[in-house]
This record gives sequence, structure tokens and C-alpha cells, in this order.
Amino acid sequence: MRLLSPPAGVTRLTLCGVEVWLDPAGALVVPGESLVVVSDLHLEKGSHFAARGQFLPPYDTAKTLRRVAAVVSTYGPATILSLGDLFHDPQAEHRMLAEDVASLRSLCEGCEWVFVLGNHDPLPPALFKGAAHDEVTVGPLHFVHEPDPRPGSVAGHLHPCAVVEREGRRVRRPCFVHDGERMILPAMGAFAGGLNVLSPAVRSVFPVDMATVLCSRDRTYRVPPHALRSDIRQAPTAQLRRASAS
Repeated sequence: MRLLSPPAGVTRLTLCGVEVWLDPAGALVVPGESLVVVSDLHLEKGSHFAARGQFLPPYDTAKTLRRVAAVVSTYGPATILSLGDLFHDPQAEHRMLAEDVASLRSLCEGCEWVFVLGNHDPLPPALFKGAAHDEVTVGPLHFVHEPDPRPGSVAGHLHPCAVVEREGRRVRRPCFVHDGERMILPAMGAFAGGLNVLSPAVRSVFPVDMATVLCSRDRTYRVPPHALRSDIRQAPTAQLRRASAS
């Protein structure tokens, strides 16, 4: 690792007794292991939908790989762990543009890559170097794709997002969710989308305590529970009464 302390804007906390850093790009850094963890890149999601007649700008893979490259440049890890759904579907790597293949290969050759298999990519990558596993354990931390109730579980899959109000408007951003012993990482994919942390799927993972760390463009923020909002703005009570009476 190039850094002995986290850069400005990066949240430092302890997860199951291990110091971790939460980067605004959505990456988890484990400095004691020289490890960077990324989740749910969903490379080639745009081309997947384009093949089905839903045309999206075909730049998601390049944008996502630039995010990963920036994180690698900042921290200089020995190992990058992809926490599942690196690709949006099993054929995605074969649809990549030549320049995107070169970018990912460059990242894979610059340090050791380890792939946790996800539900979108259940097979190891064919074109890129790295060991593939269903689960990876590093000390007390267990890296899996789908959330796991065990202490030390670090997962992705749910693409958590938080909605907060700022200056009279709602802002929806990817976020980390944890309870000090387990964590769910945000999706780093440019087209990955997200699930509100107040949804039953996320709350069921953290039924008692849930801490949220929101990712903005250049820093992370701890969000108190009372500041979290649902995706649907509730109308004022008086407005609801008028609507029901009409």
C-alpha cells in the first residue's frame, strides 16, 4: 500500500476488529492486507440491454474501469478482490471493446486479482488472470457475493443506496452499510443502479443496528438513521386529507 493513513474524504472504521477505509468510489480498502475490494462492476450491462432493444450509451464499461483504475492508482494495493458480478452476464467479457479488454488486462497484470463468483457471472473469467472462488477469507473477514449472517461477512449483491434531503431536494447516492461486524458494499458499476437501504432486503441483514456511509463525488459521509429517506416523497398530511375528500 502506498498510504499509511486514509486520504481526505475517506471514512476510517473498524469492521470485526479490522481497520478498513471506505473510499468515495465505493471501494473497501483493508490497509493491513494491502487489499482493495470492489463489488458489482456489471461490465457490459449497456451492451446486454442493447442486444434486447433497450439502448443505453455504450460507455459504462470504460467509465467503470476508469473508476477502478483511479482507486488502484491512489492506494497501490498488492491484491484486488472483486466481490462478484464483475460482468453483467456470462458472455459479457466477449463483447468488450478491444480498448476495454486492454484496460482490464492492464489492471489484472498490475497486481494480483481474486474473483468471488456472483449470480451474474457464475463462471471464472476466461480472458483475464486471477483466481476465482465462491468465498475468500482474510483473517476474520469473509468475502462473499450475497449477504451472509456470519460475523465478518463482507458482501455486495444488493447495491445499497441512501436517500437524504439536502437544501430542500432529495439526493440518492450509493452507500456502504454495516453494523460493525458485517458490511454490504455499494455497486461500482456505472449502470449498476441501487436499492434503498430502508428496503426490507437490506434491513433484514441488519435488523438491530445499521450504520450508513454515503458516497459523494469526492468524500464519504456518515448518515444518521433519522436522516435516511425512502425513495417516495410522502405528501403532507393535510394534502392527503384534501385528496381523499375530493
